[in-house]
Amino acid sequence: MSAQSATKLTAIIVQQGKVLDFIDGSTQRNETPEEHVRQEIAKSLVREYRYPKSNISIEYTVQIGTRKPRADIVVFAANMRHEQPNATIIVECKAPSVKSTDKENGVAQLKSYLDACPNTRFGMWINGVERVCFRRIESDGHRFWEEIPDLPRFGKEDELDDRPQFHQLDPASSDALLFAFRRCHNFIAGNQGLQKPQAFWELLKLIFCKIEDENGSEIQFYAGATERRTLNGALKVKARVESLFSAVKDQFPQIFKSEEQIDLDPKVIAYIVSQLQGYILLDSDIDVKGRAYEEIVGSNLRGDRGEFFTPRNICQMAVSMLAPNEKQLICDPACGTGGFLITAMHYVIREIENAQRLKWKNNPTLARDAIKTRIVDYAKKFIVGVDFNPELVKASKMNMVMNNDGAGGLYQANSLENPAGWRDDALRNRKLMGRADLVFTNPPFGSKIQISDTSILEQFDLGHKWSYDEKNDLWNKSGSLHKSQPPEILFIERCIQLLKPGVGRAAIVLPDGILGSPGLGYVREWILRNTRILASIDLHPDTFQPFVSIQTSLLILERKTKEQIDLEAAAGSISEYQVFMAVANHIGHDKRGQKTYVRDALGNEMFREVDKQVWEYEDGVRVIRNQKVQDKVLDDNTKQIAEAFRQWLYEHDL
Repeated sequence: MSAQSATKLTAIIVQQGKVLDFIDGSTQRNETPEEHVRQEIAKSLVREYRYPKSNISIEYTVQIGTRKPRADIVVFAANMRHEQPNATIIVECKAPSVKSTDKENGVAQLKSYLDACPNTRFGMWINGVERVCFRRIESDGHRFWEEIPDLPRFGKEDELDDRPQFHQLDPASSDALLFAFRRCHNFIAGNQGLQKPQAFWELLKLIFCKIEDENGSEIQFYAGATERRTLNGALKVKARVESLFSAVKDQFPQIFKSEEQIDLDPKVIAYIVSQLQGYILLDSDIDVKGRAYEEIVGSNLRGDRGEFFTPRNICQMAVSMLAPNEKQLICDPACGTGGFLITAMHYVIREIENAQRLKWKNNPTLARDAIKTRIVDYAKKFIVGVDFNPELVKASKMNMVMNNDGAGGLYQANSLENPAGWRDDALRNRKLMGRADLVFTNPPFGSKIQISDTSILEQFDLGHKWSYDEKNDLWNKSGSLHKSQPPEILFIERCIQLLKPGVGRAAIVLPDGILGSPGLGYVREWILRNTRILASIDLHPDTFQPFVSIQTSLLILERKTKEQIDLEAAAGSISEYQVFMAVANHIGHDKRGQKTYVRDALGNEMFREVDKQVWEYEDGVRVIRNQKVQDKVLDDNTKQIAEAFRQWLYEHDL
């Protein structure tokens, strides 16, 4: 789902410990793990499955003999009263801790509700980790419930063909994709006997296959309702997926070796396919995909070498501050899973999409093809990411593929090595030094990963020892090298080396020790001599929580020309100028990683009404629909900081 939105604050105030009901927009329910699942599924029923809110009831009382339990979500036939005989779909939601096999609260509970309603046709049991869907089958006068991959969309209840059509696929919304990735990952780990990191890489292969399928002419990535129940059916699914994976390997030989296989049992493959087949990932919103992908990547690859991936709101702030365009070369020399690059790419993609839609406004198909071609061309020419960790490079390429470009210019190399010695010919031939318009990076930092290789240290001024001249208040570089240096110090200089002199700008996340430690004064002096500091943003200590607590800042630097440096050296002083400074003291989450929201004076959460334009399919053609939704107001001032910085640049003619 690609969306543009406008917002306005409303007078709705939600009390502490409560959540606003999505369906009626007014009821305040207790904020529990089970309620979170229920609200997310309610959003999916409306936004993905297209059921009108007027057809849906929450906590509907079901008469079962003398008992009157309340079903979590009941969907009624269109234009019919909300009465038990008119119920067509029942969804039972549970907290993640409740298993589907639980005698009282598992699938059996859902089936008892379904059996009590004479005209129900479909049901779903979900806890955010597991999901099981059913449809009613009647044979020889008996009714039973057959497991199926998914619920039907509104108005398509009789079209449960085994092979879906592209126009039947929906962009993922809210946390639906996050739930699906989580279910798939846990299913692989629990049913294949793999450790979670191994399960992640197998899931990654299947996501690649899903993307490959979305670029084809006929859907192959599907598991029919009957195929999941038999070994022969599961083998058919596996054969189709293996054919897709062969195409993936041909297209991405730098990611997958030719002899590599999908090492999963047929029944596991069939389950994963059934959970993902209803989505169209390429058209899903970047934030939806970002949340889902970050969780699955972060829980498997995070933090073993000082790599603590940059939160999306910090990436968005940095990119918005530097506002890239389609002709600027963007580089991240420590790209990790590609967070900065994906954010920068999508910033530019929005401009590309607007231009092409205006040009081809009477032909949406031509517009889409033109957008795709232009995006792929842009990403290959102007997006460059490098990382030393081959697993992170593979994960970042997957991230790029899932975000429409086909992997861009991503390379596995040690960015701190002499560029002439980079083993990847394609990377070396790009001759990046002094050519980047913009650099975004969050380098690995920490005392445990010191750089001691003299062939690396000797390339850098900051790899040498410096002495302090107290009389003249200057630091002077010596001819001897440090025994070792933290990588973040060397990355500062490498980032500046990558930039075009005079115009190139960098956004770099650094630990505050570099900005304040007395012993690192020579680093600060090197920065002042070689760059103009445009901005310094003090980041909240919880920015990288719940993974690590560290005080950091975002620096925005502009590389000086040699003439500027020589002129200031001859003058014996650095020119004075103003620096934009801000404190990002509201970052949208707490030290546990839980989202934080704007509250009123009594501590109640505030809501806003959001007008969204959402891409959807109608008779096989993409159309824009308007939706009004109510969202909590995230307690995050990073967007305001970026806007203030852009205004500051304008006022100072920079």
